[in-house]
Amino acid sequence: MLSVRNLTKTYRSAGEDVAVLRGVNLAIAAGEQVALTGESGSGKSTLLHLAAGLDAADSGEIWIGQDCVTKLPDTGRAALRRDRLGLVFQQFNLVPSLNVEHNLAFQARLAGRHDAAWQTELTERLGLDRLLKRYPEQLSGGQQQRVAIGRALAVKPVLLIADEPTGNLDEATADEVLALARDLVTRTGCAFLMVTHSARLAATLDRQVTLHNGLVA
Repeated sequence: MLSVRNLTKTYRSAGEDVAVLRGVNLAIAAGEQVALTGESGSGKSTLLHLAAGLDAADSGEIWIGQDCVTKLPDTGRAALRRDRLGLVFQQFNLVPSLNVEHNLAFQARLAGRHDAAWQTELTERLGLDRLLKRYPEQLSGGQQQRVAIGRALAVKPVLLIADEPTGNLDEATADEVLALARDLVTRTGCAFLMVTHSARLAATLDRQVTLHNGLVA
């Protein structure tokens, strides 16, 4: 489902070129759940942003199914994110002016793929059925992250990308939220790629990939 081939990315910092990714290769099958680990600065978040089409690579290829992300224009990458990807970040990124119900439906409606029955199942499985009329500011961190996961999965993505999704949560809440996410990912059959610094959480996924100095170790 995700194929990364000889991917490179360099940034300019303090007048010098810094090679963040130096020829990364990675493949994730449909339904596979993979943890991406490595020390700070190893390129984990950069790889996720490139896979999501949020930034452009210097060279190499990224394929999501039959779509070559690295050959798409900005509009094509935006459409891919809207229609086929689920993105979850540490900061939740909910729309503050929308209640839980409308936040959950937000991406799926934009993509023209809203499924009321699937949203109801997500709502119940994530324990959000009594919170639908609340706004993000009225929720705990764990509740907000559940909404963010539900929003990402409501579109029925082929790939769920998560960058430290439990980084702002305490250990017990992190375990609970990730267990729910993994269960729902299994239910949809999508691929799941998650960056985490937690060896404990990484061990709960099917496979672990470590980046070191811009390469898969």
